[in-house]
Amino acid sequence: MINYSKIPAACSIAGSDSGGGAGIQADLKTFSSLGVWGCTVVTAVTAQNSREVRGIWNLSAEAVGMQIQAVRDDFGIKVYKTGMLPDGRIIEAVSENIPGGVPLIIDPVMVSTSGSRLIDEDAVAALMEVLIPKSALVTPNIPEAAVLSGIGDIAGREDMVHAGRVILDMGAGAVLIKGGHLKGDVSADILVEKERVTEFSSGRLAGDFHGTGCCLSSAIAAYMAKGMVLPAACRSAKNFINSAISEPFRSDSGRFVVNPALHTNVDEY
Repeated sequence: MINYSKIPAACSIAGSDSGGGAGIQADLKTFSSLGVWGCTVVTAVTAQNSREVRGIWNLSAEAVGMQIQAVRDDFGIKVYKTGMLPDGRIIEAVSENIPGGVPLIIDPVMVSTSGSRLIDEDAVAALMEVLIPKSALVTPNIPEAAVLSGIGDIAGREDMVHAGRVILDMGAGAVLIKGGHLKGDVSADILVEKERVTEFSSGRLAGDFHGTGCCLSSAIAAYMAKGMVLPAACRSAKNFINSAISEPFRSDSGRFVVNPALHTNVDEY
């Protein structure tokens, strides 16, 4: 029998994806699949499917702040994670309202899989100056790491480590740079911490998958909410995402969408 009093809670602060493949929806599916109670703070509503983003409506900073307050006042959140934070005012509201002492994972979502920009120019500076210094982990992909670090061309492991160290210098607790945008038969993610660098590698699956970044960061959050230390949480999340993309959901247009709802990971820790 499940002891419901011991189910940990995590909170996703992100945008809504009407296609269900990324954002709040992907995070909730991941939390549920891994046995974590998911709370949400919606930052923006998008009209999108697996192919395109047709519209974006940002919520007010006041609405975002009030959602965080409502969640924190009734749930013992073990980990917060952020996704789409579309403007600087929302980033300020997140920074002002999340409680100290609770790990914060930042997935610095900037551009959708289909190529639509999801963050204002001012939000990048606010992210770097206001929120990253409060983070336990930042999880950029290669293009996001290039923007945050100012490194124009990240072509391999050495560049990934360099970019990670630049982001560490902004105050991040750790940086996981995802290598999915690089070429080759192996997909390697690099965890850069102050004292060590750890690589998590797996065979690269063919195809373009919608929602991988959201699923990975929310899986890390879920594992940390369950008590895993950061490196173990990253390793288990890597295994989880590989499972979730091995049998993806396929939209009517033929695009692959990460499917965390059908996959669980029982790694011990």
